[in-house]
Order: sequence, then C-alpha cells, then structure tokens
Amino acid sequence: MPAPDALDALGVRADGDGGRIRVWSEHASAIDLVVFDPDDLDWAVERTPLVRDVHGVWSGESARLVPGAHYGLRVDGPADFDHAFNPVHTLLDPYARGLARADDGSWRGVVVAGLEESGFEWGGVSKPRVPLDRTVIYEAHVRGFSKLNEAVPEPLRGTYAGLAHDASLEYLTGLGVTTVELLPVHAFVSEQRLVRQGRVNSWGYNTLAFFAAHAPYASAAAQAEGAHAVRREFAGMVRRLHEAGLEVVLDVVYNHTAEEGRQGPTYSFRGIDNASYYRHDAHGRYVDTTGCGNTLDFGREAPVRLALDSMRYFAEELQVDGFRLDLAVTLGRDDHGGYSPEHPLLQGMLADPVLGAAKLIAEPWDVGPGGWQTGNFPAGFSEWNDRYRDRMRDFWLGDLRRERETGSAGSGIGRFATRLAGSSNTFSPGRGPLASLNFVTAHDGFTLADLTAFDVKHNLGNGEQNRDGTDNNNSYNHGVEGEAQDPAIRAARRRSIRNLLGTLLLSAGVPMLTAGDEFGRTQRGNNNAYCHDSPLSWLAWAADERPRYGDELLATTRHLLRLRAENPALRPIRFGRSGERIPSASQMDWFNADGDTMDADDWNSPAERTLQYLAASTPETEAVNRILLVVHARETETEVVLPAAAGVTGYTLLWDSAEESPSALPGDDGRASRSPGERMTIAGPSMRLFRAEGDA
Repeated sequence: MPAPDALDALGVRADGDGGRIRVWSEHASAIDLVVFDPDDLDWAVERTPLVRDVHGVWSGESARLVPGAHYGLRVDGPADFDHAFNPVHTLLDPYARGLARADDGSWRGVVVAGLEESGFEWGGVSKPRVPLDRTVIYEAHVRGFSKLNEAVPEPLRGTYAGLAHDASLEYLTGLGVTTVELLPVHAFVSEQRLVRQGRVNSWGYNTLAFFAAHAPYASAAAQAEGAHAVRREFAGMVRRLHEAGLEVVLDVVYNHTAEEGRQGPTYSFRGIDNASYYRHDAHGRYVDTTGCGNTLDFGREAPVRLALDSMRYFAEELQVDGFRLDLAVTLGRDDHGGYSPEHPLLQGMLADPVLGAAKLIAEPWDVGPGGWQTGNFPAGFSEWNDRYRDRMRDFWLGDLRRERETGSAGSGIGRFATRLAGSSNTFSPGRGPLASLNFVTAHDGFTLADLTAFDVKHNLGNGEQNRDGTDNNNSYNHGVEGEAQDPAIRAARRRSIRNLLGTLLLSAGVPMLTAGDEFGRTQRGNNNAYCHDSPLSWLAWAADERPRYGDELLATTRHLLRLRAENPALRPIRFGRSGERIPSASQMDWFNADGDTMDADDWNSPAERTLQYLAASTPETEAVNRILLVVHARETETEVVLPAAAGVTGYTLLWDSAEESPSALPGDDGRASRSPGERMTIAGPSMRLFRAEGDA
C-alpha cells in the first residue's frame, strides 16, 4: 500500500512555463504522456515517457503542458487475465479538470489553470452553511430545471447559467427551500446500449471524469470557448446560488465508472490499471455491486484517495456545500467486500476539515451482499430513509386502497408516528433525527402526482419492454389508471398529494422535495425516465402546461415550508427521552381522537387511524414553540377532542390539508382559535396543523 503522502498531487500541476503530471498505476510497465495539437486532437505533437517511483506513481514534465493543453496517456503492461493494457489506446487522466473529445471518440484531458489565475473571483461570497435542522433539499436536474422556462434567456435555458439566472433564483428562494441538490454534474457519457438505441443517459449516473463539470450543461458560448469557460460557468452558478442564500449539493457517483463491464469501452481506469481500480473475483471477473457492470475497489488506497480528492476539489476550489453519495454502501466495502462504517473512505470524509464541514448524504444501499444498510452509516452522515418513504406512501395510499377493498386498512398508526418523529428505531440516539433524510419521491420512481394516478409503471418508452424501473411503488390510482375525468377521483388524488407533501414537510428529519412535485409534475406513469432528455422529464413553466391544480399546490408547498421554518418544534436536532428535557429535542405527547394519551391498544390496533401529536421545542437558539398535528387517515369524517395538555390555553389553526389552498383556511372566518377539550369535526383523510398557545 502506498505511503500516506505518496498519492499527493496526482494529475497535472501547470502554469505558463509548463507542467508536471503524476499518475498512479501499480501494474503498468510503461506510461507515456501524449500532448495533442489543440486544433487536431488526433495529432500528437509530443510524447514523454513517465518515470515510476516505488509507490507506483508515474511522473514527468513537459513545457507543452500549459493551461489549454490537450493531453492523454498511453499505458503498457502485462497481458494477464485481469489486466487490459493496450499502448495503442489514448486514455484519460483520472484527475483531468477539463475534457475534449477527438474525432475517433476517445477523450483528451484539458489543462486548466486555477480559478483565480483564470480571472474568476468569488467576490467575497461565502458558503451559506445552513444548519441541518433548517435544511430543506430540492432535488433538481441542471438541464431539466430551466429548459422550458421562457423567463430565462433562450441561450441559457437548460444550463448552469440558466439555473443561476434571476428567474430561477427568485423561484427557488420564493419556494422556501434552502439547498439545491443537483443530479450528477461530473462529466458523464451514455451507456453503449443507449447509444446503439439512439437514446441518451439524461440523469448522468455514468461518470467519465470525477474532476470535470459536464460540458453539455454549460451554455453554447462557454462550450465553444473551452474547458476553462465551462468550469467558470459552473463556478458562477455556485456563486450566484450562494448570493441568494442557497446551498449546492452534488449527487456524485464514485461507485462505478462509464467503462461498464469487461466488454465495455476503455476510457481511462481499465487501461491504466484494470486489476487495481476495479473489484474482481478470484477468476478476474468483475464483482458488480452497482448493477452497472463494474465497481471501483475501495479496498485499495488509490480509489479511496481519488474519491476524497475529487470531493475536496469541488468543495474547496468550486465551493459546493455537500455531496449525496450514490450507492454509498459500495464506498464502504473493504478489501474483502464487506461493508463497514469504519471504512477509510467514509472516515476520511468525516476527518477532512473541508469535507467534514460539508453536508454528507448517503444512499445507504447497493446491490451487493449485505447491501441494505439504512441506519448503519457513521455519525456525520444523513441517509436517504427508504423506510420513511415506504411507510408514508403505504399509510396514505396503500392503506387507503386496502380499506376501500377490504374494509380495513390493515395497519394502525404506530409505524407512521415513528417515522413522523424522526425514525428513532432506525437511527441511534447519538445521531438523532437529522440522520434521516426524509423523502417521498426522488428522481427515480413515480413523481408525487403519479403516485396518486398510477398503480403500475408505464415505461414502454424506455425501450426495455417495460422491464426497467421498480414494481414496488406503493402507489394508488384512486380507482382509475392515469388521467381521470371524475371530479371525485381528481379531488381525492389532490388531497392525497397534500397529505403526502404535508407529512414530508412536517416530519422530524431533513426533508427532500423533488423538483416539480410542488406543482404536480407528471411523467405520465414512467417511473424510470433516466433516458428521456425531453419535456417528459423537464419542468413545465407555462401555466397551460402545468396541472390545473398547480397554483394551489404550489401555494400549499410555500405555506408548509414557511411553517416549518417558523416552528422549531417541527425540526428537532436530538431525540427526546421520556420524562427528560433534552436541549434541541422536541418533547412529544401523543393523544388519540378522544384527547386521551395513547395506550398500547391505540398504537397497535389496525382500527386506530387518528392521532394527535403535540410537540414542544426545547431550543438552544430559538424561542420556545409548541405545535399540534392532527392526523386522520380515514375517508369518513370523525370527531376529535383537542387535548387538554398542561400549559396549553388554545390552538390556532395553521394549515388544513382538506383545503385546496392555504388561502381558504377556516381561520379566515374566525374559527381558527380552539380551546383544549373542544370537539372538532375533521374531514378525512386529512391533517391539521395548529400552533399551541400558552406556557410551554
């Protein structure tokens, strides 16, 4: 294993007088640096042999290796079964900061100067550093977000600059989110299967280069100017979002590369050192824990260092605020293939002074043995909580279907309450509720509106005979598949959307909203639109292209986000303990429909579908706050007795999911304030949020 500092300064370090390159390969017998004519990327103008040190690092210098230079690597080595050396191939430097493509389809690295040296200035703008308890994540696609927005100048639509345009920033800040999480922006290519079909990988989970921003997301002008302009536009996007108080989190894919299986294309790692960068079995076959053909071997030091260096580059030089780690269990697999939260890569992120201060979000699964690890990442990570997603979908949709079909929902309210309060049965007390990244939808799967309109996926347009995409959707079409004309069905769907949205934004934990769900975006039942770079996956901005209820739902989303920000009892930092006052936890009391404290029968009975959740904050930096959330999960209305809790003198209605828009709250006619012990009729299925008045 290389010494701790042996892998420092890999890649190119250059200025106007030339540069030096360092490349790691344990098994290569020769590596040449090749510099190409910038106007003819097939014409090599210089070839320089690199020299190997005792740690497997190959290095060399060239006066031609200046900012703007185009270069590649040619690597030779043994012909054993687990190697793939071929000195004819021109390979991409794994640390290349910029890319260009030759006519034959191979890639060249482009030397780029530091941002400051290239004339870019941050202008004193710093990272917003939004506290985790105040964080609301908005998952978006760079191209899909602004592609159809006519308020953005046409040349900027679908670009980094389009996301940073005033119209985009005004929308995001007006919505009330704090953090924009971008689907992959590392340079990527489409899989060979999609290329043969004439399709594209739109989502970007097929990384080509871990240090370069994806050039097609830059404006045409920046692309024409070159790699340095692409990076400048990316940095400008980050700066503009920061100026607006918005964080930038990147969805990053370190678990595999675009080289696919052994018969896939050779771009970089396979030709540089196939046996060392990828995980193999004893017969030299790829061990695939990603479902994408290959798996980077994080049981070795060089791939670990590669991921840490890439993250540090984007977090430090390009100032991004955090990372969502795709298939993060793969990143925690050791040299024997087992997952450990003590893995050097995971611990290295936490120990790094830059990365440890960033937002770190794990997708806590992969497709390998023992691949489901929700709740098992170390403190300092938040995790996509699939248990939350499945329970909330099932509670508001699956249970509704079962009750209609059998007369019984089949489950009570206990598991719903556990998820609502931060999933303490999944995350340890030391990590608290903010370890739970709560979501109901994400880029993969049904949109929020489609969850209420489709029982099954409709993915024929993906070219895989509807085989792709999950069949486990926990959705309910409310009686008609797809578009419905019946007003009652349409109203029921809208109410289900509001219940799911309200649950997400009023739960303890860190909520993630998928772009477009705030106004009812549909993908017409496609739950795996990864290969659609089209209006199917882009956000609709024109009023006549959005659902007819879009304005009301958007107003509801904004209202809920404002309520979350204003009420710290909804966003505890720590788990509470019965009978104790824990700073920055919420003291929780649970009541049934009669206003009595919940007992074991109430929690476990499938017949119990009504709950009152009273939470009082114990903040360290904010004013004391107390809320009451009333949940009624039956279609029939019911009577609820508001709890007579100690210190509560009244309840002020803040939101009712039975209403289409927050502007139509019952409080508008003077019925907002209610007294403890008062009987209240609540429509179903619905939720009501109150602020509890009185002494906490």
